[in-house]
Amino acid sequence: MAAAKDLKTPLISSISDHQFHAPEVILNVDGEPGVPERSILVNSQLDLGQNPYGFIGSNGFEVPGSTTVDPFRNQTPKIEGVYEWIKVIVCVPIALVRLVLFGLCLAIGYVATKSALQGWKDKQNPMPKWRCRVMWITRLCSRGILFSFGYHWIKRKGKPAPREIAPILVSNHVSYVDPIFFFYELFPTIVASESHDSMPFVGTIIRAMQVIYVNRFSHQSRKHAVNEIKRKASSDRFPRLLLFPEGTTTNGRLLISFQHGAFIPGYPIQPVVVRYPHVHFDQSWGHISLGTLMFRMFTQFHNFMEVEYLPVVSPSEHHKESAICFAEKTGRAMARSLNVVQTSHSFADYMILSKAVDSGQENPLLFVVEMAKIHQLFHLSSSDALDFLDTFLAMSPDSSGSVKFEDFSRVLRIKPCILSQKMFEFIDVEKNGKVTFKEFLVGSAHVLNQPLFWRACEVAFSESDIDEDDCISMQELGASLMPAMGSLSDDEVHGLFDLFDGDGDGRISRGDFVNCLRRNPLLIALFSYHFLHKDSDPDASAGLLEEMV
Repeated sequence: MAAAKDLKTPLISSISDHQFHAPEVILNVDGEPGVPERSILVNSQLDLGQNPYGFIGSNGFEVPGSTTVDPFRNQTPKIEGVYEWIKVIVCVPIALVRLVLFGLCLAIGYVATKSALQGWKDKQNPMPKWRCRVMWITRLCSRGILFSFGYHWIKRKGKPAPREIAPILVSNHVSYVDPIFFFYELFPTIVASESHDSMPFVGTIIRAMQVIYVNRFSHQSRKHAVNEIKRKASSDRFPRLLLFPEGTTTNGRLLISFQHGAFIPGYPIQPVVVRYPHVHFDQSWGHISLGTLMFRMFTQFHNFMEVEYLPVVSPSEHHKESAICFAEKTGRAMARSLNVVQTSHSFADYMILSKAVDSGQENPLLFVVEMAKIHQLFHLSSSDALDFLDTFLAMSPDSSGSVKFEDFSRVLRIKPCILSQKMFEFIDVEKNGKVTFKEFLVGSAHVLNQPLFWRACEVAFSESDIDEDDCISMQELGASLMPAMGSLSDDEVHGLFDLFDGDGDGRISRGDFVNCLRRNPLLIALFSYHFLHKDSDPDASAGLLEEMV
């Protein structure tokens, strides 16, 4: 974020007309662990205004614009039209035959795979050739499975580049059919979520592909996966690698942002695009069940699939191209071939959309925020975004996906007062008395990303810990909040205390305090009074600011 230019006092009604004036100072700001210290020029003039977060360097924020497209929506989730109903009815007997073929191929392939894996313990080295020959049985069975789904022929354009030229392939991801095709065609090593290992049949087969498992929410797991990609791509003894950089399936009408695991090693990459031309039946996964999608595939006369191998894309010869630029260059090549655009949606948007659907929201698309753009602006993780979504959903959004001040204050457990109203107005960018999820998410991320936020958390804890025993009691919390919020009832203090006491041990430790403010960064405004000084003394106020650095 840009360096803060103003440090504003919190909005406190008793001193709402007062301003402090002080010279500019240089502050050395420590960020989160792992974030380097940086210096910022701060005008230490403290003035009261509409921004309750000015004291940590905020000058307000804007909500990035969004596209109106839904990259995950299946276009034909239900059987509609006379022709489609007649086709389904006519194909029911054919579907039964296809189901038998599917089950037979799955069973034979599973037995062949178990035989190939039997006694194989050295998973760090390539699968021995005789085991790979056994896996040809499974690969032929996978072609039978594609045939049973109605893919009687598959149109191909271009050819896979030799492994020594492009050890990594990347493809768009539309359906569960994609990996089945590539398993048959190339038998590559793939990168998959750890959860896939426990899936019946599928887990066994992908283990035979010497899968690289990754936990999306673990930095260590992602780092290990990148190292494994680099290790296996560098050796001709391993199969080529295949990754779906979008990280999830889309409806094929656009590309979403790429994850960078395939591009970090810096090896040449061959892009592949998969298309599913259709008129009556959209074969993309979308938000429909696997069983429903399989039934629809079984009851089609034929399902169309096209696979195009594009020219190899290499990183710059003159300097080591960044993974971001390499991914963007590859994405542009794939988007041109598909004749689509690439948006800033990501796998995190799919998780947000799924949670909104599960919570019964009338229009879950309102919760899709293009998380790749949010991450680029605020470095907000997917898990933090989901935590903010949980908080927002607890506010009971209306049919428009918005919440009012009453529900905002209820969930954050802050009493209606001038300060809490200003907190709400701060994130109400549209100034219509309601807050959308994107406003709440971006506003929270903006506050969390301010250069003085983490220092403010530390100072707020120290000032609230009156008896200096490294924990905050309920009485201390009430006394700390009273200057900013006015008199508080026992129930109001108790509600906030429970919110901060994350482990429920009856006291707020330093870890509890910081973790609560990470999950609810907007609450830092409740402690803004501590950066003014009780007597509104400019020199004392400057002393508190110095404590923050």
